[in-house]
Amino acid sequence: MAQNADLDSLLQNIPLGELAAKFGVDEDTIGAAVKQALPGLIGGMAVNASDAEGAAKLESAVAGHRPAAGTVELNAIDTADGEKIVKHVLGDKQGEVAQALGQQAGDNAIANLIPQLLPVLAPLVMQFLAGKMGGQQGTVAAQNGGGGLGGVLGDLLGGLVGGGQQQSGQAAGGGLGDLLGGLLGGGSGGGTQSGGGLGDLLGGLLGGKK
Repeated sequence: MAQNADLDSLLQNIPLGELAAKFGVDEDTIGAAVKQALPGLIGGMAVNASDAEGAAKLESAVAGHRPAAGTVELNAIDTADGEKIVKHVLGDKQGEVAQALGQQAGDNAIANLIPQLLPVLAPLVMQFLAGKMGGQQGTVAAQNGGGGLGGVLGDLLGGLVGGGQQQSGQAAGGGLGDLLGGLLGGGSGGGTQSGGGLGDLLGGLLGGKK
């Protein structure tokens, strides 16, 4: 499936061994924490990209990142840039999203890692998106939900939450779904009406919330 290929490609860019050593945990734990953190980050980006204005801003930000080729070394990740990305994507909901993700994990070790991982993962996601977009601008997700930036984000989310609309309501859980619903409702409008795959996936992920 395309969504799994995209997700596998993204995960290959993440230096799990170095992150495990940095945080003093094993690779299985850090891998689980990464997969638990990514839906909040990518879901927030999808929410931002669900209307024309947000999509244009996100595409412009993506264009400012150089595509990653293979696993990125930990010391090459700009966490200051990552903190700015997370703040822009999640706004004042950053702490609440991290908490909701942690509660879903059901594991204190993983929950404690999530807020520390978000600014590390954010630049890697942007670099991955830059590679997928191939430097092309102007693909507005709200008008082209099945392709472009919105399509890539939708594929990633589908892989992370268990295959999209059929299971995503359960996989996303109440807390995160409600928070992303709030983010979507607080946008510049029309997010849930974005067409095609992204709109369907967000509808499932957010449990039909506006």
